[in-house]
Amino acid sequence: MRNGFVKKITAAFMCLAIMAEPVVLTSCKKGGSTSGKPADYGSYGSDIAREIATKFPDRRAYSTGESQTGAYIEEKLKELGYTVEVQSFQGSGGTSANYIVRIPGTGFYCVQPDGTFELEHRTAIIGTHYDASLSEEFLEDEEEYYEDDEDDEDDDDEDEDEDEDENEDEDEADETEAPYKYNGISDNASGTACIITAMMAFKEYKNISYDVWFVFFGASSDNFAGAEAFYKSLTDAEKDSIDVMYDVDSLYAGDKVYASSGFKSLITSRRYEMRRKLYQSYDVCFANTLYTNYGFDLYYNESGIKEDIDDDGYKDIFVEVPKTISDYKVFDDRMIPIVYFESYEYNFTKMNQMKETKNLSLQDYGGIIRGTPADSMELLDSVLIEEDYDRNGDGEIDCTGDRLQIRINCIAFIVVESLLKGSDKGMTPAQYEAYKIEQTRQTYTSETT
Repeated sequence: MRNGFVKKITAAFMCLAIMAEPVVLTSCKKGGSTSGKPADYGSYGSDIAREIATKFPDRRAYSTGESQTGAYIEEKLKELGYTVEVQSFQGSGGTSANYIVRIPGTGFYCVQPDGTFELEHRTAIIGTHYDASLSEEFLEDEEEYYEDDEDDEDDDDEDEDEDEDENEDEDEADETEAPYKYNGISDNASGTACIITAMMAFKEYKNISYDVWFVFFGASSDNFAGAEAFYKSLTDAEKDSIDVMYDVDSLYAGDKVYASSGFKSLITSRRYEMRRKLYQSYDVCFANTLYTNYGFDLYYNESGIKEDIDDDGYKDIFVEVPKTISDYKVFDDRMIPIVYFESYEYNFTKMNQMKETKNLSLQDYGGIIRGTPADSMELLDSVLIEEDYDRNGDGEIDCTGDRLQIRINCIAFIVVESLLKGSDKGMTPAQYEAYKIEQTRQTYTSETT
């Protein structure tokens, strides 16, 4: 009897929340871009991504470069006015760190077993990894690969003392080398810069009901050691408060940008519960004219291939889940809903055909970019940057041709705006006030009729 009553109350306030949502959302943002366009953050994020790739090309887990990247992230967040928590942890290859910013929200009014409401705090995690490395097939030569970069710098100084004939010989030798070097611009300088951009955008919002934790994970390539260390550091109450984890990864090189749910959403009885936040992200994209303004689309993986994806002995339908495993796995394994953003290409009929890009200029490694030398700013910029253009046909240049900028800005916008969708478990204070007014009106009406 009591459970039925609580379900009715919950259904009622969720309906009212939906009706009240337009009013609530419009009151949550302080200002916005001067152009009136959503996600109009300029080159802030893409500049950061390229700076990370240029300054710290060697960001292997537990390396000096990874540590320097972490310090760079911390400085950027402090420039935005945030207080940063540095969480050191020990992994299989040494010491790394997570960089965390926790922002308290106004909370949600959640229905109790007796039908009353209490203010509770629910949490949304927005995360990404900042380490980067070549995949295992390149690891054998990786030390030499990065040492060559250092040697090149030393050679530049020595060349000043050598005669012109020797310099000409060296120039001829250099021409035989690959014209680009790995620096992880896509995986994951792009994702790192996207979260920093989201944090810049977040400062324009007020009265967010979620407690929002922004986390930059270290040592992701070591079996997601940073994400695991972060989760294990939480109290039981903090773990129970988590509604959703948004994970942003490798936005630049893939042909399309996808959003996916976790593998636990393959459980039939939990499918909608585990995918609802995914659907809300698509709602944000479609409702805010991102395609009209930037030509940006957010895609579903809808391949429909039947495959035993989660190794449970049963063939699953390969839709709305990714092929890529990343930091989200730590949360998905604990039955926490996740939304995973990545660039990829899922338009194939077989799992083993899938790769990041069909672009003919990016096939040196079979269309795979992550973990290969093709994840290079020099290469990707030369292939993917187009001229700025007139998007709306009014005769004025109004849209950048920089794919990296567009994708970073649009995903940053989608993630922050998705927070306004609220919690499945309660009402925002504004929604609760609307609910009380409606309850009072219904009571008055029933008493006077």
